[in-house]
Amino acid sequence: MAQLIVRDIDDAIAQALRERAAANGRSVEAEHRMILREVLRPAEATTDFAAAAARMRARLRRGTDSESLVREGRDSR
Repeated sequence: MAQLIVRDIDDAIAQALRERAAANGRSVEAEHRMILREVLRPAEATTDFAAAAARMRARLRRGTDSESLVREGRDSR
């Protein structure tokens, strides 16, 4: 694996990275890797997510209408 050294980072940016890492329960180095992964991930990962989200939305649309369930419950009382 490659190593990356980043120099001349503003103190405010370094502090923000430390705070974000702490909030996410990761080391600063692990948080840095995660940020790079999120920003530079391959385009197909985004496409796959978008396709999966579209399939999920389509599947959910086929579900039962909640309004009819509420009416059914009221009528049965």
